[in-house]
Amino acid sequence: MTGDAPWSISGTTRLLAVIGDPVRQVQAPALLNPLLNRPGTDAVLVPVHARPDDLPDVVRGLQRAGNVDGLLITVPHKAAARAFADGLSPAVRLSGSTNALRREPDGRWYAENFDGAGFVAGLRAAGHAPEGRRVMLVGGGGAGSAIAAALLGAGAARLTVCEPDRQRREALLARLSRVWPGRLAGRGVPDPEGADLAVNATPLGLGPGDPLPFAPKTLEPGAVVADIIMKPRDTALLKSAAALGHPVHHGVHMLTRQLDLYREFFRLAPDR
Repeated sequence: MTGDAPWSISGTTRLLAVIGDPVRQVQAPALLNPLLNRPGTDAVLVPVHARPDDLPDVVRGLQRAGNVDGLLITVPHKAAARAFADGLSPAVRLSGSTNALRREPDGRWYAENFDGAGFVAGLRAAGHAPEGRRVMLVGGGGAGSAIAAALLGAGAARLTVCEPDRQRREALLARLSRVWPGRLAGRGVPDPEGADLAVNATPLGLGPGDPLPFAPKTLEPGAVVADIIMKPRDTALLKSAAALGHPVHHGVHMLTRQLDLYREFFRLAPDR
C-alpha cells in the first residue's frame, strides 16, 4: 500500500485488530490506518467486537492466525487481556492492564500499556501538566489503572482513586503505594473536593442516557475536567464542565499521543 495509491489489501497484508465491547466508538482505525497506508508498510487495523464471554476464543483465534501481528485492546477487556500474553511490560505489571499485544519473532506475545503515557502526553501538550496537581480519578479499571500510574510517575502531588469495586480499588492502591507511598487515597464514590484535575476513566458517557460520572459543579473554579471517552467527543460531562467555566480535556488526545508509540511497538515503518 502507498499513501498516493488507492487502499489495497492483498495476500501479503499483515493484520492488526482492535478488540472491544462495543467497538462502534473506537477511533484507532481512523487514526492509525493512514499511517499504515504508506510506502514500506503493508498492514491494516480492523475493529473486532468480542463480548466478555467470547474474549478467550476471539483472542486465541486471532493469535493463531499467522498474519495477525498485533492486537489493540479497549473497554472492557484491558485487564482480562493480560491472560493472553506470554510476557508483560513493567507498565502492565504495575497497572494490571494492557492495551496492546505484539507477536514476537519467536511467536510469543508481549503485552504493553500506552494509555497512561498517552494521557499524560496529551495533558502536557494541552498545557495541563500534571506535576504538583491534586487529582481525582474516577475509575480504576483497565485504562484508569494505567492513567493512575502515569499521573503519579509524572509528579501528581496527590491522587484519589474513586472506584466502587473495593477489591479492584485496594489492589490498585497496594500496587501503586509500593512505588509512590503517601501520595494516594481511595474512595468508593467520587469526591471532587480539593481536586484541581478531575478525570473520568469510566465508560460513563458512551451512551446518551448515561449519568455523569461525577458532578463538576462541586469542583473548585479553574479545575481541569478530563474525559477519556473519544466518541462522542463532547461528552455530557465535558459539556457540563465547560458550561461552568472549567477547562476541559477531550479523550481523543490520549489516543493521538499514542500513535507514535504504537508505530514503534508494532515495528511499523517510520513516518516519511
